Amino acid sequence: MKLNALTHTLMAAGLLLAALPGQAETVNLQQAVQMSLAADPRIKEREQVVEAARGMMQEVQGNAGWRVTANAFVGLAPQVEGGFYQNGVYSGTTPRTDGDEFNGLSDWTHLDFALIKPLYTFGKVERYGEAAQGNVDLKRGELRQTRGDTVYDTKRAYFGYLTARDTRVFLEDMQGRLNQTITSVERNLKEETGESRQSDLYSLQTAKGLLAKYVHQSRAVEKISLDGLKVLTGAGLNADLQVADSRIEPVAFPQIDLADLQARALQDRPEMEQLEAGLRARRALVAAKKADRMPDVYAGVIGQFNYASQRDRLDNPYINDPFNGGGLTPVVGMKWDTVFGVSSARVNQAQAELEALNHKKAFAVAGIPFEVGEAYANARANHDAQRDLAEGAAAARRWMVATLADFSAGIESADKVADAIKNYVLAQTEYLRTVNDYNMNVAQLARLTGELN
Repeated sequence: MKLNALTHTLMAAGLLLAALPGQAETVNLQQAVQMSLAADPRIKEREQVVEAARGMMQEVQGNAGWRVTANAFVGLAPQVEGGFYQNGVYSGTTPRTDGDEFNGLSDWTHLDFALIKPLYTFGKVERYGEAAQGNVDLKRGELRQTRGDTVYDTKRAYFGYLTARDTRVFLEDMQGRLNQTITSVERNLKEETGESRQSDLYSLQTAKGLLAKYVHQSRAVEKISLDGLKVLTGAGLNADLQVADSRIEPVAFPQIDLADLQARALQDRPEMEQLEAGLRARRALVAAKKADRMPDVYAGVIGQFNYASQRDRLDNPYINDPFNGGGLTPVVGMKWDTVFGVSSARVNQAQAELEALNHKKAFAVAGIPFEVGEAYANARANHDAQRDLAEGAAAARRWMVATLADFSAGIESADKVADAIKNYVLAQTEYLRTVNDYNMNVAQLARLTGELN
């Protein structure tokens, strides 16, 4: 009885816990980035591409090992009665001459095989192996670039959500203030106190309409950004995900000189690693195409076996029956399979592709420092702009508060209140947008310099 009561109590507790709403998952920016790096299918796709490139390299290296070729079949052969001599009778002088006559069929079993190992390929295996390793490094660079893109996308969704949320909260507060003012004007007009004019109401209602538009837009951006963050982190669109930051704040400005950032980009950026890997692969490929014009030296064992049940087996060392017999021997040989015109064309093609990649590297060496410098200049400009806008927004708030107080005292008109509110909204929303732009400028600098955080 006691056990029954305990069981019912535990079941009831379990049902109660199951009925409680799940707690929201709260993440900061670093946690969101780590979740995105672990969940992004694009990264997993690139990881498999790297594995495929490794498999290709192993395939190339395997060409230096033992290889087997074999062919076996069961067929039909002409039936022959008797031995080597005419009429099957030994005469010592007259071999049989009925090879073109049909006397029936016999089963025929055939097997030929070769077990071969290359001894010297004039560098084919080594050069193709280097090219394959360069391809692996190239794919690793693409993987690293994809990871950098994921980090950047996560920051954009995170900061975008904070900006939209802060903007929406601010605008809704301003809507409340504006609605209170409109209510006051409407009451004055209704009571005909003379403190408000009809034009004051129209001015405030115009500001209200514009403000409502921005509220709706900020709500949409807030939802889109949060949904994007849910998708990137792998939480799912239906997850209850929240961010840890209470508001958007400007991140720290990079404490590294522009020249050092440019040097770091040329050294650590994934695209530069990809270019270097591509150049190594192309150089090795040119050498491999040249080696393709040379033969392969090999050693191994080759053999053949044939059996026909309706034919006598001949053991004569000078005469061989292709349907009945066999042999096995070790060999050392040389195989040469090349078309000189085609081989030269392939070498020229590989050389041209190498030269094209050299020109691409030259452009990257010149263009990447400019790209970093552009991002650095934008970050510096927005860093200074958001600082000045913060002061401007604070002044605009004081202007609005003073105007509202004067309006309540009856010494200021409603159109001045509308102007003060519109300017405060403009200054504050521009400040929030500029902070977001600045934070993304810093994120872009990190991506351009190969930093993954």
